[in-house]
Amino acid sequence: MSIVINLLLFIFILGVIVAIHEFGHFIFAKMMGVYVYEYAIGMGPKLFSFKPKKSETVYSIRAVPLGGFCSLAGEDTEFDDGENVPKDRRLQSKKPWQRFFIMFMGPGFNFLLTIVVIFVVTLFTNSYTTTPIVRKMSADAPIAQVGIENGDKIVKINDHNIYTYDDIQLRLALTDKKKKVKFEVEKKDGKKVTYSVLAKKTKEGKTTRYVYGINTLGEKTTGVGNAVKYTFTKTGYYFREMFTTLGALFTGKVSVKDLSGPVGIYSIVGKSREQGARYLFFLMAFLSLNVGFLNLLPIPAFDGGHILFILIELIRRKPVNPKVENIIHTVGLVLLLLLMVFVTINDIFRLF
Repeated sequence: MSIVINLLLFIFILGVIVAIHEFGHFIFAKMMGVYVYEYAIGMGPKLFSFKPKKSETVYSIRAVPLGGFCSLAGEDTEFDDGENVPKDRRLQSKKPWQRFFIMFMGPGFNFLLTIVVIFVVTLFTNSYTTTPIVRKMSADAPIAQVGIENGDKIVKINDHNIYTYDDIQLRLALTDKKKKVKFEVEKKDGKKVTYSVLAKKTKEGKTTRYVYGINTLGEKTTGVGNAVKYTFTKTGYYFREMFTTLGALFTGKVSVKDLSGPVGIYSIVGKSREQGARYLFFLMAFLSLNVGFLNLLPIPAFDGGHILFILIELIRRKPVNPKVENIIHTVGLVLLLLLMVFVTINDIFRLF
């Protein structure tokens, strides 16, 4: 029964994220006068579809609950050759700024979903202070042993700026646990002092952990003002985490093997469900921002890849040959699918 519930939650979370993303493309395509063939949630064969009267668009639910699409006239020149769509209603006939907004607002709506979910959840439950001040530290904690005290504010870890408790967790996750970590703290009197701390190795069953002794959960707060502040602080951290992780991939601190695909996300959904509804909704917010962020990367087949070609068009003052652009996007899509297969295989091995 637990597996079924986790699977349904997994489908629900991804379904909402994809529906919002595609709705961003859809609504701005409509606003810019682009003909929309179909707005679909899921991939593969149609399970259900309908076309309202006086509407050009087919709305559908498809069999595979992973992904979705918004099919626009002019996206694929070869496909559109046989379609009876006025030229001025095709995507490629629109001005660059119009195409930019159509491409950008898919990820843009993902960012909006992240903000809305975090705000609503924190408003109806509670938010937390985020300033990284050391508190509730035990006397035998590794950071206490070197002289860090309750009330000290952590401002840097290994020369990287720290803004929130989340930043502490992120930076410590990327450190070499066998080496000392530099903590720069601000004392109550405003003086800044740097300490070197070696993590304490502990074992819980088969799991090995490295502990510094920092409580990374702030004090509870309530109210609309605190919910707004927490929402934008948390969203800002999610963006920093994505940029940091992307940089770590290029420097080798994070391996491609550490990436997660649908199987890995399903596993995370199960763990979040055990912690409660708040964690599930925050997972949805985090994944939504991930989808938006990754889609804006200048990679062929992604929204960012389409935006890149729009920028090239503005620089050249003429569009790239549509057939050349389609070939590049197709090759990019194939490479991304191969990466997804590789990541999924790794996820399956991690489960066992």
